[in-house]
Amino acid sequence: MAHYLPFLAFALVLALIPGPDMLLTTSSTVMRGRRIGFWTLAGVTVAGAVQGVLAASGLGAVIVASRPAFEAIRWAGVAYLLYLGARALQSAIAGRQADVVVIDERAVRPRAAFRQGFLCNITNPKVLAFNLSVLPQFVSHDAGLAQLLTYALTATAVGMVVLLVVVAGADAARRVLASGRARRRLEGVAGVTFVGFAAALAVEG
Repeated sequence: MAHYLPFLAFALVLALIPGPDMLLTTSSTVMRGRRIGFWTLAGVTVAGAVQGVLAASGLGAVIVASRPAFEAIRWAGVAYLLYLGARALQSAIAGRQADVVVIDERAVRPRAAFRQGFLCNITNPKVLAFNLSVLPQFVSHDAGLAQLLTYALTATAVGMVVLLVVVAGADAARRVLASGRARRRLEGVAGVTFVGFAAALAVEG
């Protein structure tokens, strides 16, 4: 418990730092409604849990140590972020709604929103690298699988709670951003930011 509480605080601080998952959840909620935002959040959370289990079981270390596997995940992440950015920018420039960011939540299936959230997180190797680099600092060298899983899934749970707050805030903002022009501007900002995240991930190799 002496190490768990500092880890909890550390995980909260990191979860509050804006990243691709937070941006996607925010834009999905504002453009498509709270229900779709929740499905996006669910996809992100499930992928985060998968990455946590991989890290705790030792498979994550194998992936990170294998340069080809790690690079494949990294470039898949770059490609997916570019895809999200391109679709958002296309929608903003054309003045119409693309399926990544549309105003009518009925036009987007929950399964598609879940898939977007899942892919956004699972193709981000920085999540796996974070688990592998941070967990050893808070657990003993002889920690068992149960303890490692507890810490890894705690980080996922903290991230989920933060995204729940993000969905609530974005849903409130959705009511303020009632005009199509305001939402198209937001799409443009989201698109540029997604491209920026992709560029940052590309040069970090």
